[in-house]
Amino acid sequence: MKRFRGTGVAIVTPFKSDSSIDFSALGRVINHVIKGGVNYIVAMGTTGETPTLTKDEKQAIISYVMETVDSRVPVVIGIGGNSTHEVINSIREMELEGVDGILSVSPYYNKPSQRGIFQHFKAIANSSPLPVIIYNVPTRTSSNITSDTCLELAHECENIIAVKEASGDIAQIMRIMRGKPENFLVISGDDMMTLPVIAAGGAGVISVLANAYPAECSELVNNALKNNFKAAREIQFRFMESIELLFADGNPSGVKAFLNVMNLCQNNLRLPLVPVNRTIYSRIQKAVEDLK
Repeated sequence: MKRFRGTGVAIVTPFKSDSSIDFSALGRVINHVIKGGVNYIVAMGTTGETPTLTKDEKQAIISYVMETVDSRVPVVIGIGGNSTHEVINSIREMELEGVDGILSVSPYYNKPSQRGIFQHFKAIANSSPLPVIIYNVPTRTSSNITSDTCLELAHECENIIAVKEASGDIAQIMRIMRGKPENFLVISGDDMMTLPVIAAGGAGVISVLANAYPAECSELVNNALKNNFKAAREIQFRFMESIELLFADGNPSGVKAFLNVMNLCQNNLRLPLVPVNRTIYSRIQKAVEDLK
């Protein structure tokens, strides 16, 4: 599981002004983050605006990402949803040659019980040819994967190898850390929580900020994993305002504004998402300038 230790980056899906996928910009972002030293890439997650992509577009993105990455770092693909049957069908039908793992978000909208969440992920794990990272983000799904459910999955399903934890509940995260199998990874799903999660025994972060600042995010995580928390704290504190700006007017609206200011991609999103408001954009411009 060393492939998923360190800094993962949940990459954006750049769009042109006509809302078509901007593959050239996607290539720039991929090369930017790899050059910055990230350990692995996560494509087609929340930050990739996956709910707005068609089936054909998803496959085109997977193919392009795999070709562009060219085995330089591991790749994780987001395949999740609130229909267990459809998630399993997607895993079976997609061309996943060379992909290293699947990130699957907890079911949203239909708010299953903990037993439902457990059975959902168990069915996915039993059907997936690739290791599965479960994703807990209650602010988006309206249902928390409790520490008990997470640990039950970790102990019973060998193919579930990690959790991306974005609950913001450090006590819950520590309970998972205390009871997990040795090889099960706990990964921060929140840039602001990277430091405390690693301090509690976490394996790193799947970062939004690393789209724009991969070298700095990687330095933070590497220092923290080496117990050099003084240096890690300095970086975390330096980027606190930028992390807040990432989410001040929605994700990935914030990070696309950062990437636009940095000339890495256009500031285009697909409805129902829209670009950040002018005030936030101006603050992001200033933040980028101040961080030079």
